[in-house]
Amino acid sequence: MYLTVNETAEYLSLPVSYIESLIQQQRIRAVHDGQQYLINKEQFNRHLEQVEKYKKQLEEESHEPIPEDWDAKDED
Repeated sequence: MYLTVNETAEYLSLPVSYIESLIQQQRIRAVHDGQQYLINKEQFNRHLEQVEKYKKQLEEESHEPIPEDWDAKDED
């Protein structure tokens, strides 16, 4: 199923300009039918899932404790 840029923005509650910038940066694929860009709904959902996965991974890593005394010794 294909959505227009406006439909995609409404579906995801994101600004139209954000969707357009993703298309221009080629971060998501879109088909231009001569008048407008059409976005594959499933492909865009996969993009958002990857972004959310990355955010979750960063969040988990930010909560890892830093060792108090990391003693790095030069072997020379």
